[in-house]
Amino acid sequence: MKRKLIIAFITISFVFASWNLINPSFQNSNKDKLLIEIVKYVLEKYHYNSIEINDEFSVKMFDAYIESLDSQKKYFLASDYNEFKKYRLKLDDQLIKYDLSFFNLSHEILIKRISEVENFYPSLLDDSFNFNVQEEINLDFENISFPRNEKERKDRWRKQFKYTALDIYDIKISDQKLNISNDENYIKKSEKELIKESTDLVKKNIKNVFDLMNDLQRKDWFSTYLNSFVIQLDPHTYYFKPEDKERFDMTISGKFNGIGARLSKEEGGIKIVDIILGGPLWKDKKIEIGDEIIKVGENDNDPVDVIGMRLEDAIKLIKGPKDTEVRLTVRKNMDGEIKVIPVIRDEIKLEETYAKSTLIKKNNKTYGLISLPKFYVDFDNYNNRNCASDVKKEILKLKQEGIEGLVLDLRNNGGGSLQTVVDMTGLFIKEGPVVQVKSFGDRKQVVYDKDPSIFWDGPMVVLVNQMSASASEILAAALQDYNRAVIVGSTQSFGKGTVQNVIDLNRFLSNSQFDLGALKITTDKFYRINGGSVQVEGVKSDITIPNRLSFIPIGENDEKNPLKWDQIDSANYEKWNGYYNLNEVINSGNDQIKKNKFALLVKENAKWIASKQNPKSLTLNYIDYKKSQEDDKNYLTKFEGIKNYKNDLEFEFITNEEEAIENSKEILETRKRWKKGLQSDFQLNEGLKVLENLKLRIINKKSIIANKD
Repeated sequence: MKRKLIIAFITISFVFASWNLINPSFQNSNKDKLLIEIVKYVLEKYHYNSIEINDEFSVKMFDAYIESLDSQKKYFLASDYNEFKKYRLKLDDQLIKYDLSFFNLSHEILIKRISEVENFYPSLLDDSFNFNVQEEINLDFENISFPRNEKERKDRWRKQFKYTALDIYDIKISDQKLNISNDENYIKKSEKELIKESTDLVKKNIKNVFDLMNDLQRKDWFSTYLNSFVIQLDPHTYYFKPEDKERFDMTISGKFNGIGARLSKEEGGIKIVDIILGGPLWKDKKIEIGDEIIKVGENDNDPVDVIGMRLEDAIKLIKGPKDTEVRLTVRKNMDGEIKVIPVIRDEIKLEETYAKSTLIKKNNKTYGLISLPKFYVDFDNYNNRNCASDVKKEILKLKQEGIEGLVLDLRNNGGGSLQTVVDMTGLFIKEGPVVQVKSFGDRKQVVYDKDPSIFWDGPMVVLVNQMSASASEILAAALQDYNRAVIVGSTQSFGKGTVQNVIDLNRFLSNSQFDLGALKITTDKFYRINGGSVQVEGVKSDITIPNRLSFIPIGENDEKNPLKWDQIDSANYEKWNGYYNLNEVINSGNDQIKKNKFALLVKENAKWIASKQNPKSLTLNYIDYKKSQEDDKNYLTKFEGIKNYKNDLEFEFITNEEEAIENSKEILETRKRWKKGLQSDFQLNEGLKVLENLKLRIINKKSIIANKD
């Protein structure tokens, strides 16, 4: 079972470092000191990257720890920070000596400051806010100083409360307008009443925040301290305290009933950060990534405000039994419009994360598209179901339809099993190396496809974006290095070229009274067959297509302390020589995109979206607040063409496929919606142009088909 967990979490491979964990004698009776000792041992023995714990390390750990405790500088005073700074160059020595004096000091002062804020914040909410005053809230937390005194600290909290109340006030005004238009008997509330309601809601929500913080114990804060240490090695190494490890195990397991979204807590509500393929939100298309849930309603009960609510509590309201309705009050990301959207909860299944295909008709020619959302595998039985076998089946079905080119869609594919990557690459090449793996201790392995069978030898395009990561990057890189496919998409893929293993720290102890949790640790690094790493740099597209997120920092390089890009020797491989106009097609494709009016519009929109990220300050004056909203709304009208875009492609089911899945109305409807969405896919349209232009040296060569199970 433990092996299964580790494989499931490693987002890229079946390749394991062949280690024998030695059990040295750890006898420290203090749990925190024992934990530091064992974590240090594991990092030194098994982490891919060796790092010296010195003064420079100490400074980085200190800064990360203070930021994790008080990132907005609202609790600690400047005098506290000055006291802490005495330890800025000493944390390395304290780690070596298992000295907890800095942690104990910071924890003691933090608990004291939290208590002080909890005692004074109600006085800041006794009176209603005046939204006619000209003032701003400073959000440049990286560069502002800690408050010098109690007065400055209170004012910082007051402005934070006022901004939250302003946001709620605007929502209430929008709600009231909607109620007035729908109900002629609705009694309009005064401005004063709406402001008071907004302030009361802020008061309620901040109480929930402090209730949550008061639930935290010393061990929770020590976990934060320990992670400020381990994340200095790389952003994917992380300590799980026992409770977090249990949640992690539940996350890996999969199915749940709900709306099909991944959520995060934001100042304005609960933000949609991802929509799960095949889930209710994905089907309805009414809620998008970036939208915020501000209220949750069910049955005849009044909707519950979730602004400022604990994420876990909001999720409990949103989740529920299959086939029940939840009413979500949503603020749209694009224009700030408030909408009440009913959603029927459902079981979030894995079926729509499997490979699927469709025929594409263009200019009297037939092409094939295979969408692969993840590199899945049955870890208990590889031959039971895996994505390589499924993709092979889809290829065979598409070939029977006489396709003249193939598109493999790896967009938003975050990775999976390396073995499936190797087998899938083998569907398109005769045989040869696919990826190189370098483990801790500089051990290197070249992983080969050894089967000479080829299942598709025609023109091929691979679609990627910024969220194509790990296994996706290995496949795209291999096909690019072999000159087998043209990579079309964002400037580069995510850039995660590392693998993590989860190690149970309790295995180092016998008959311990402590549960020490687990450590997720980076143990391996992947390299292309040309010797370059995919780490940080990702896979650069041959033809770059702008998208709405083109200028937003997304990727490994935007994480803190990523492992660096490097290069090793190239593997011995022979490039595919099937195209006679590959470079010509790539150059022509890039030239056309640079001149394409729609692509230029998308690029302009992407720059605008990026400019709105992480503002340094925000107004607390309602008139200015609304003017800013209106200005944005008016400016966005120039991008209406993006929402209205339709390509001229025709999508058809493979012969008999509709009949084969007609017993599952959900899957059939999902496939139809998927194909309808493809008609708005600009990147796919450009990929089809590439397929049209690619010319093979040998025409109508019969593919070699052999059993490859």
